[in-house]
Amino acid sequence: MKGIIFNLLEEVVTTHISEKTWDEILESAVVDGAYTSLGNYPDEEFASLLGAVSRQCGKSEREALKWFGQLAMPCLAKRYPEFFTAHTGMRSFLLSLNDVIHAEVRKLYPGAEVPVFDFETPVGAAAHDTLIMHYRSRRRLCPLAEGFIAGASEQFAEAVAVTQSSCMLDGADECLFVCRFEKRA
Repeated sequence: MKGIIFNLLEEVVTTHISEKTWDEILESAVVDGAYTSLGNYPDEEFASLLGAVSRQCGKSEREALKWFGQLAMPCLAKRYPEFFTAHTGMRSFLLSLNDVIHAEVRKLYPGAEVPVFDFETPVGAAAHDTLIMHYRSRRRLCPLAEGFIAGASEQFAEAVAVTQSSCMLDGADECLFVCRFEKRA
């Protein structure tokens, strides 16, 4: 796993909890904690950190991962504003994940393994306000994806209701997110 994810986790914890808590998480996870954004680190090390965050925050690992994703999005928007400024809303932002954002991630972080999304727009009256996202990843970090969606909705000042009808963590072959968009006043 690329170090940028570790860097973001550290930034979220130190910003939203405390630096002391991050040090406690590193100690509890029994990891070094020195991560470079371009470095490659074992997935198990991230899982260990996530478990420590979960225990420290009193959240399940799924909740902790979603929390992290949501709070990491403003950090990503600061680091990579070009990923956001090209879009006027959530729908176009999400539709750019595979072809634009993840393509750039692979350029910036050679060897990065990113999830794959497929998209559907349902037929009918609500089609313009709804996007169905299929998520596949060997890492099965779907709560992180859901957190990123929630964080992006704040960046674009759009309310997005997300429901998940299937989940890889529950044995499905892929996760299925249904996103319903509503402009905020």
